[in-house]
Amino acid sequence: MFASIYGQNIPAELSLAEFAYAFSPLVEETAPDTVVIDVEGCALRFGSSYELANEIAQQAIKSEQSGGLDCQVNVALAANPDAAIHAARFCKGITFTAPGEELTCLGSLPIKALQYSLAGIEEDRASEIFAALSLWGVRNFKELAELPVAGVSERLGQDGLKLQELAGGKTTRHLRIKQTAPVFKNSIELEYPVAQLEALSFILARLLNQTCASLHAYALATNALQVEMKLEGGASHELKLTLPYPMRDHKVFLKLLLLETEMHPPASAVVAVTINCEPVKPRLLQTGLFIPLAPEPEKLEITLARLAKLVGPDNLGSPELLDTHRPDAFRVNRFALKESKRRKRNSKQQTANSRQQSASSKQQCLGFRRFRPPLRALVQTERGCPREISAWDKNRSVYGKVVGLAGPWRTSGDWWRTDTWARDEWDVAIEHSNPSLQILCRIYREVRDGSWFVEGIYD
Repeated sequence: MFASIYGQNIPAELSLAEFAYAFSPLVEETAPDTVVIDVEGCALRFGSSYELANEIAQQAIKSEQSGGLDCQVNVALAANPDAAIHAARFCKGITFTAPGEELTCLGSLPIKALQYSLAGIEEDRASEIFAALSLWGVRNFKELAELPVAGVSERLGQDGLKLQELAGGKTTRHLRIKQTAPVFKNSIELEYPVAQLEALSFILARLLNQTCASLHAYALATNALQVEMKLEGGASHELKLTLPYPMRDHKVFLKLLLLETEMHPPASAVVAVTINCEPVKPRLLQTGLFIPLAPEPEKLEITLARLAKLVGPDNLGSPELLDTHRPDAFRVNRFALKESKRRKRNSKQQTANSRQQSASSKQQCLGFRRFRPPLRALVQTERGCPREISAWDKNRSVYGKVVGLAGPWRTSGDWWRTDTWARDEWDVAIEHSNPSLQILCRIYREVRDGSWFVEGIYD
């Protein structure tokens, strides 16, 4: 037995489908104003099917605060969902149709009231069939249902037979269940405040198990976890875990959250915990049959979290050069996996690239070996230009008279910051023990304090 609910003038902020879930877990939303529920098994709670229909109609009149729709609805009971839909849409109040008596209730309905979309028929095709039926003098459901099946099949095809079964209330199908939107959010209120991390770990493990189980059920993963802890006194403490790639391993999440909690502990005892995640598609990798990933992404993330706890999150990551003229200016970003997309190149592009590579290989260029850190140097100058250089380190040394130079080049920047910088650079040639050889290097002088440094040498 099925029950269809049809309501007009339902407030926009309310949902008829959500209202129907209060009476049955099996709900089909045919239209925003029409739903069908399966009432089998509801007798233990609501009594007979007719008592259930009365309960639905009375509950719908109630206000939104009381769980109602604040309007009147039509409720129809029938042996199949399509007959219940037609009865609810065109019969006011509560309608009960016994099995085999569908035409007694629906036979007088006009042909144009037939919901052809329930049979999977398009609007243009349904208009053609309705026009043909009008020429035949068929005006209502009963007349269409009494037509000979062979004649309808020969003249109207399978679509005509579907509409004939729909008009006679003889269709058989399952409900197209409306799936509720998945919610990956779990929370728990504690009976007593928790101030120890060990006790809190059991709470986090329980919530993470539930969250990861939901992700597995929908074949999803997550790359962001939000944890909100309500503290004593009404305050709240939030933790956000951002992952470089999607995962759904609750053990890894637990270790990462515990490390994050140790770095950012709550100010007082915890009385409630809520975990929410953003679902995304899992990351798919092609690996060997017997060779695992080395290292495993989960273990790598835990290792990075432990290092961040020791040295701080700002000192861990991958360096990125800044778009500035300041020497060696960089920042540290979080590790992120970037998947490269292979692009197909035609033969012409490959030929052009090979020609460019061969042309560039013929050009000669000097390599530059940078000293890190730069060598502090003693420089003798004459009229502001270096004439002799002396610089030593544990592993290297640069010294000698300057026999050739180019410069200076003044570079400066970040004048609006406290650590502004400015320096003068030279490229110099230093005499070698072998008169036929020279050492080419780059030196610079800090304008702020006049210190000299050797930045590197040219090969």
